[in-house]
Amino acid sequence: MAKTLFLILPHILYLITIDVSFCTLTASSPPPYKALVSPITKDPTTSLYTIPIDNRRPSVVDLAGPLIWSLCAPDHPTVACGSKTCAAAAEFRPPNCSSNTSRPPSDLYKPHCNCTAYPVNPVTRLCAPADLTLTTVTANATDGKNPKYSIAFSDFVSSCSIKSLLQSLPASASGVVGLGRSELSLPQQLSTEAKYANKFALCLPGGGIGVAFFGSGPFYLLPPILPAISDNLQYTPLIKNPTNPGYYIDVEHIAIALKQVPFPPDALALDKRGNGGVALSTVKPYTALRSDIYEPFLKAYGAATTGIQRMPATEPFDLCFNSSALASTRLGYGVPEIDVMLKGGKNWTVFGANSMQQVGAETACLAFVDGGAAAAAAVVIGGFQMEDNFLLFDAENSKLGYSSLLFGRMTTCANFNFTYGV
Repeated sequence: MAKTLFLILPHILYLITIDVSFCTLTASSPPPYKALVSPITKDPTTSLYTIPIDNRRPSVVDLAGPLIWSLCAPDHPTVACGSKTCAAAAEFRPPNCSSNTSRPPSDLYKPHCNCTAYPVNPVTRLCAPADLTLTTVTANATDGKNPKYSIAFSDFVSSCSIKSLLQSLPASASGVVGLGRSELSLPQQLSTEAKYANKFALCLPGGGIGVAFFGSGPFYLLPPILPAISDNLQYTPLIKNPTNPGYYIDVEHIAIALKQVPFPPDALALDKRGNGGVALSTVKPYTALRSDIYEPFLKAYGAATTGIQRMPATEPFDLCFNSSALASTRLGYGVPEIDVMLKGGKNWTVFGANSMQQVGAETACLAFVDGGAAAAAAVVIGGFQMEDNFLLFDAENSKLGYSSLLFGRMTTCANFNFTYGV
């Protein structure tokens, strides 16, 4: 069976045929290809992103998730609770998730004792202790240009889940795939168990089907005349948070229209207890700034756009404009650029396509929100701001590669060629 997709860029039309009839191989030796590829889909109801990691329903992508978890069959395998694997499963147990106290301590090292994991719904933050289990993960081997064949990895560690933990996730989702900096995340298990490089790339779609890569590049997007997108990235260090498996970057300032926003001293810093800092999230739909950062940010953006007609605010946004008064450019609306000023002097520039959300026929809003005065992180960069940006999370070298908006390179995250076997 084949599906035909039309991918349209300015002055370019691509016709891609996706053959979904392919064989599945089982991993038992070092992979002939250095990477895996998977499609990413954005759920229109929840704004969450999903990837298929098995032959069942898709899983929600959680950048900060320490585990893979999903619904389990009644006869699922279990993991011994005295094992190193069990200890790893409890490393990031949230405080609101009580441990299994039904077993006496003396039982924890008996062969029949089953390990308890602590899966967390990344949206509601609810937790439900469940069995740690083993599952089969399926993905497509790739040369960076096309998927080659499906490959299955057996006995990957995951957690079971109760059905109520799926609340607020896409209706099609069966669980969550954690990509965080933990022993049992998907990238780490692909590295330790299947010998892929401990790095992955996300290209979240603003429309159409995006792409995720696991392993080493080079990685390509259409049109075919473009060089490897992974070979033309800026890099910034990743910072470890001792209490959170998420990905943090060292941001020194934020500028709007080339003017630094005046924040309180060290407002963006990550402290030794894991508070503050700038994190990236595939679960937050829009970038959330702690109140002491959001207020001067909003004031500065308002000052930079004084000549543009305002429209009534639309939740969850506070600053909205008459979109018919905004110029259109290849990079979205022609509005002031936002520079995330990184340590070392480099900038991650946010253009109109990632800063303005269309909420009505004539209304576009600044797509940044107030994260609250007690927010754990100073800034959480949300999915909308990462869409159509190519991001390479290199855990081996503790650095993040970023492209900025791909529209400037005449491509998008929906332009990976998913034609099999080419």
